Amino acid sequence: MAEITQKLVLPETFQGVRDELAGQIGMMWELIKAPLIVPLLRLGVYICLAMSLMLFMERVYMGIVIILVKLFWKKPEKRYNYELIQDDVELGSSNFPVVLVQIPMFNEREVYKVSIGAACGLSWPSDRLVIQVLDDSTDPAIKQMIELECQRWASKGINIRYQIRETRGGYKAGALKEGLKRSYVKHCEYVVIFDADFSPEPDFLRRAIPFLIHNPEIALVQGRWRFVNSDECLLTRMQEMSLDYHFTVEQEVGSATHAFFGFNGTAGVWRIAAINDAGGWKDRTTVEDMDLAVRASLKGWKFLYLGDLQVKSELPSTFKAFRFQQHRWSCGPANLFRKMVMEIIRNKKVGFWKKVYVIYSFFFVRKIIAHMVTFSFYCVVLPLTILIPEVHVPIWGAVYIPSVITILNSVGTPRSIHLLFYWILFENVMSMHRTKATWIGLLEAGRANEWVVTEKLGDSATKNKSGDASKNKTNAKSAPKRLRFRFADRLNTLELGFAAFLFFCGCYDYVHGKHNYFIYLFLQTISFLIAGFGYIGTIIPSS
Repeated sequence: MAEITQKLVLPETFQGVRDELAGQIGMMWELIKAPLIVPLLRLGVYICLAMSLMLFMERVYMGIVIILVKLFWKKPEKRYNYELIQDDVELGSSNFPVVLVQIPMFNEREVYKVSIGAACGLSWPSDRLVIQVLDDSTDPAIKQMIELECQRWASKGINIRYQIRETRGGYKAGALKEGLKRSYVKHCEYVVIFDADFSPEPDFLRRAIPFLIHNPEIALVQGRWRFVNSDECLLTRMQEMSLDYHFTVEQEVGSATHAFFGFNGTAGVWRIAAINDAGGWKDRTTVEDMDLAVRASLKGWKFLYLGDLQVKSELPSTFKAFRFQQHRWSCGPANLFRKMVMEIIRNKKVGFWKKVYVIYSFFFVRKIIAHMVTFSFYCVVLPLTILIPEVHVPIWGAVYIPSVITILNSVGTPRSIHLLFYWILFENVMSMHRTKATWIGLLEAGRANEWVVTEKLGDSATKNKSGDASKNKTNAKSAPKRLRFRFADRLNTLELGFAAFLFFCGCYDYVHGKHNYFIYLFLQTISFLIAGFGYIGTIIPSS
């Protein structure tokens, strides 16, 4: 009988302790919620609404300007002095300026032939063209392959130089800077830069260089990127949508209104005198291209963007590579803003409104606010208001403004309009990494200068998909181990953590909420889970 009583009393004791503990936690929550949690969350809502309005006004402004540009602005050939360089039998090639082509590389096994072959195929007199392959590869086998490819083209009469360095100091900026110091570059007037996966059309220089020849105030002519693998998977399709808006709207608006925009690091032709005037390449951030562009603009130089001057390139097709790229692209501008904002303010050669454009529009709204508001509002603050119903988010801030911003963002890629909903969810996932990288750049924390070269797969992705059945059978014994390693390597804990948080908020809203946010929260949870398990690069989009 004593044993039975013991068994009954112990569970009741534990039950009582649990109820008492839960009651104490609930009392503590109520004590701090009203004076602390609710005001802080309400302040977060106000800040997020203010950031949303800033981004909304920026998008509307650019939307209006791009419409005016397309309807009423003259084409670049009529806005600027422009005359194609004609082949002259008597003068020979002397009426063509000497152009340097720089191709920076780092272990580009899959794509090194792409840019080298395209550069050697440019329609430009061979005695007025110098091709410089700047190889920072650390793999001896790859270095040998690239050197042999350069020798192969040199044997055909192409003036191509293979350059290596003892160290990778300064990364890409260091390689480009070192390349300009070579003695054979002194007689070059212009330099065009192509990353290893970029393939320009033969007439690229013939279309771009005349703008620089006949307009001495222009420092840079930037071409547009086109993507050869945009249909490979959902990841590449989402990237295409984001980058097409950047080129179709942001670059076009900057070029038309202030003759300023961020150099994209490749597919652009620089006046070497402008590079020197701006102080040359600097490696103080991971966005050496934007750094040079801002400094050249502060010296009074103008930039020209040509949307119809297109260059084929490759998008990252693995989620890991894309995350590293986005870290660099988000951290670098924030870090550069921290280092240059006072220099921009104090500059005497640039007018007031251009300073406002560069500081507020180019840097603050597009490079900082755009990342932070997406993540903080829709992945943190809005879900928390479900758990704390005392804080209210107006419908115009939660639905109407983001809907208009999303529609305006979609103008760059009309063919993907049916994927817009997936793009929203995907951008919310990526905004977490971009926000983290932005704070690292602003605070100049540990990873502020981290440089990881974006992995390019070239044709290897297609080859890998086809596979080799016989080889798989031969290696059947080791396959389970390899699969377990790959799965563990795919896991992204931050995404999985936020998936759990959003799922909890969605369940709470389904049971207790009144706004039906759980529909969005469950869909966003699925997106975070897909990214968390690393499978976002394997989904094939519908055409």
